[in-house]
Formats: sequence, structure tokens, C-alpha cells
Amino acid sequence: MAGSGMLLSPRWRHRCRSLLLPALLVSWVACQAPPVPAGEQQPWDGQDVHIERSFVPEQCPRTVRSGDFVRYHYHGTFPDGSKFDSSYDRDSTFNVFVGKGQLIAGMDKALVGMCVNERRFVKIPPQLAYGSEGVSGVIPPNAVLHFDVLLIDLWNSEDEVQIETYFKPEKCTRTIQVSDFVRYHYNGTFLDGTLFDSSHNRMRTYDTYVGIGWLIPGMDKGLLGMCVGEKRIITIPPYLAYGEEGDGKEIPGQASLVFDVALLDLHNPKDGITIENQQVPESCERKSQAGDFLRYHYNGTLLEGTLFDSSYSRNHTYDTYIGKGYVIAGMDEGLLGVCIGEKRRIIIPPHLGYGEEGRGKIPGSAVLVFDIHVIDFHNPLDSVNITTHYKPSNCTVLSKKGDYLKYHYNASLLDGTLLDSTANLGKTYNIVLGSGQVVMGMDIGLRDMCVGERRTVVIPPHLGYGEAGVEGEVPGSAVLVFDIELLELVSGLPDGYMFVWHGDVSPNLFEEIDKDNNGEVLLEEFSEYIQVQVDSGKGKLAPGFDSSKIVKNMFTNQDRNGDGKITAEEFKLKDQEPTEGHDEL
Repeated sequence: MAGSGMLLSPRWRHRCRSLLLPALLVSWVACQAPPVPAGEQQPWDGQDVHIERSFVPEQCPRTVRSGDFVRYHYHGTFPDGSKFDSSYDRDSTFNVFVGKGQLIAGMDKALVGMCVNERRFVKIPPQLAYGSEGVSGVIPPNAVLHFDVLLIDLWNSEDEVQIETYFKPEKCTRTIQVSDFVRYHYNGTFLDGTLFDSSHNRMRTYDTYVGIGWLIPGMDKGLLGMCVGEKRIITIPPYLAYGEEGDGKEIPGQASLVFDVALLDLHNPKDGITIENQQVPESCERKSQAGDFLRYHYNGTLLEGTLFDSSYSRNHTYDTYIGKGYVIAGMDEGLLGVCIGEKRRIIIPPHLGYGEEGRGKIPGSAVLVFDIHVIDFHNPLDSVNITTHYKPSNCTVLSKKGDYLKYHYNASLLDGTLLDSTANLGKTYNIVLGSGQVVMGMDIGLRDMCVGERRTVVIPPHLGYGEAGVEGEVPGSAVLVFDIELLELVSGLPDGYMFVWHGDVSPNLFEEIDKDNNGEVLLEEFSEYIQVQVDSGKGKLAPGFDSSKIVKNMFTNQDRNGDGKITAEEFKLKDQEPTEGHDEL
């Protein structure tokens, strides 16, 4: 209740003078009354209150009834237009109960049936105003009073919080309960539509617990039962809001509040992670454990669907150890027990995510939703895994270090992505086993294999291409899968040899090589002699290498002083070399 008392009944005027609380300046009515639209004047007999409804809003869900509390602005004038009082001059609405004798009888009648934002021009005869006595120095006896009234707010002591939901998502797995923590956007207005606050203007959600007294009682009540994504209008009477005192300069006393709320996020401090399995492979030979290294794709969103990050947009998997604190606690937990190829949704509350502070595009206290697709995983202790699909019945000759192998292969990632295939090359892949021509895991996977055998070799990255991978071909830290068929095997030489004799070695070997008997062997003589031995079947070069390079290397090792020729003193057979000697003859 506030004002100068010019509208109060005589018995209330002396009790209520100067009780006006500061009110928020309300847009276009703050400094002066709006002009009254011109209209046809109805004849008035001066016996009763005369009302002209100069503006009625299109929407009027409620009108003033006896017993309601109202807040309104007014101009008070005499019939000649001279002003005797105005709420605008005080920058504050007039606040009072209707129909309880707190107003002059004419105003009590004039306010009944008004809508918020309605404007009325009211004429009150003296017998329904201040009568023959008037108000000394202000209202003369038997004065007719004119009031230009604009209704700002109305409520009743029996009012409760009103909730109007205008959007609700089809899927609503969880609603707000007492003690939940929520993040929401809102516009706060008075009943007349005047905006007093907005989280949108601050570009930051309002984050709070519900039902434990952190909010005004009406908002605590109005938020209960909401779904993430839901939008509702919550109308709160002043006794469940800021009451008679209001709140600072923004919210006047006895103001009804209207909040247009959009719920973005909700969790409870007791929440753990939630896992929703979306696609689990029929065959799952192994599930991830703490200490494993995973490669996975993900889309990261907030609970209401806003995307904050995606590995797909970078065209690169996220690669990490799990169970060792390399990722947020909720993801560490959510990635345990997955299969290769599995897709799952992991919902992580903020205390297991980025907490109250947030990070980058992730706001503080945000629930995180990760849709993940596991591409592969391995453990640093993993070795090569070999599965034999076919082995010939006659399998006596097995591949070993130094053998020359010809084989076909298909190379893929664990998720089935094809990397390479000899079918595309149109020829076999040929290597010398144990010579470093392939990754270590393939070297291991090709051993003890017989011609015609087919096997699958799974190679962990530390035995494959490691963290770096092969740019444009093999991702870093990728597990490799090779489907292999061995087509040909040429037995190699004993370890350390590049050439061996099939029979006894001539005791006059140097003399046989030195055909011109000048005591010196040149590279041409040496090469010609070795080639003759190979062609005649008396000797054998290590298979799979360029024979000319092997021979040149043998010659260089014998040419101990590097003068381009071998002398008898330099020339030695393998068994004549010291232990750390050369690999030839």
C-alpha cells in the first residue's frame, strides 16, 4: 500500500500516508501518463461512477475482483483539467486492496473488472469520493474527481504459482526433483510485460539448486517437474516472491513476477554416469580394461543438444589410455567394458566432468553427453595375435629368419577399414624374413608358416607403426589386421651368412679367383667367380636381395685396406674370421 493518500478512504488515509515503496520505472508510463485516445463521450448524470475504457489489451486472462491486491498508475484531475495528484510524480505505482474500504468508494467500484495493462478514464461524483468535506487544501467540498488509471498488476492472497507449459520434448526421461541442480535461461517480467531481468542478456544460464531455499519460493515450486528442453511460463504472486519489500531498484514491493523459463540442464550431486548402449557387435572377443589404449570417435553435446566438440570434425580419432586419469573421470569410467566397434552414449554429471568452472565451450556445472564409436584398443603389454585359418596337411618346412617369402595379404584396421591389399598391386609381397623389411609384428606373424597356410595376424601399434602411424595411410596408434596367405618359401642362409658353399671349399680358393695370377683380385674377377659358383650350384647367395650388391658387399669386406683389390693376406673364409667377423664366404 503506498501513495499520497488522495485515493484512500478517510479512515485509511492517516494510517497509510508515505508508505510507498520505490518501484521500478516502467517503460513508457514512468515519467508521464500516456495520452487518452479521443473517443465519443458518454452522457453522465453525475450520480454514479462513470467509466470509459480507453484501452483494453487483446489478452485478458484475469480481471480485478473485490479482495484483489492491485498496483496501478493514475493521474487525478478536476473537471477543469487541473491536477490534484499523480502517482507518476512519485515514480511509483499505487498499491492497495480493492473492495476492503481502503479506497474511496468510487475508486473501489471503478477498478473492478479491469485487466492488467487496461486503461480507464474514471469520473467519480463527490458522494462516492470525499463528499461535502473534501480534503483540506487539496480537494474542495463536493468535488467531482477525474482519474486516468493504468492497471499494472493484480493478485489475490489465495493465488498460487501458475504454470503454463508451452513446449515439452517428446522424450522426457527425467524431471526436476528437490535437491537437483539446474541450468536454465529465463526472461523475468512483471504482469504488464515490463522486462526486469534476463539471463539471455547476460548470455549465461542461471545455475542453482532447486527446493533447498536458494530461490524465491515460487520459483522453487515452479521448476519442479520440468524436463530438459521444456519451456514454461511461471507466474508468481508477490508473497511467494519478494513480498512487500521488493528487491532493490528492479522489483517493486507487492509485484507479481512472470518468468519465461527454458530448462537446459539438470543433474543431482549424487548422480553417477549413465551409459546407454546403442550398438554392440554380435562378436566381442575382448572388452576394454583399465590400462588399455583406445582410439574412438565422439560427438560431445550438452544435455539440451548443443554440440561443443567432435572428433569427426577433425577427421581424427581421440586416442588415450583409460583408467589412468588421462581423460575426465566420467569418461574414464564410461569407456571401460567396451567392445571394438561398439557405439554407446555416456552421460556425465559435472562433478565427473568439468565441474563448476567448465572449460572452453563447456559452461560450468554442465552435464555432458558423449556419443562414442570405439575404433580399436590395445594394451601396451599385448603381443602379436595369430589365428590360423588353414594349414596344409604336409607342413614340414616352416618359415624362419632369413627365408625369402612371397605372400598375399589384406591389411585393415580393427574396425574393418581396408588399408592395403596385394590384390590391388597385382603381385605378391616379397620379403626376407628377419631382415627389417616389414614391421616387427609382421616379422613375428610370418614365422613358422608353411606354404599354402592362411592366417590372420593382429599387430598392436608398438609392434606396428607406433604413435606416428604412416601419414595418409595408417593412423597413429592403430592396431593392424593382416589376412595372409603364404605362396612361396625359399630357404635362407644361416644367420650371419650372405653366401654359402654346397660342397667342400677348395684349399686354393684365392688362386682360383685370381685367374691372372697377379696376386690381386679385383671386383670384376671376384663377381665373375661367385656368379659361376651360384650358376653351377656349388654356392648360394642369400635369397631376396640384389645379388650384385651382396657380392660387392662381400668384396668390400675382404678388401680390408680399402684399396680396391684383395690380396692373399687379406683374404679369409668365414671360419677363419674372428667371432665378430664379416658375413660372407
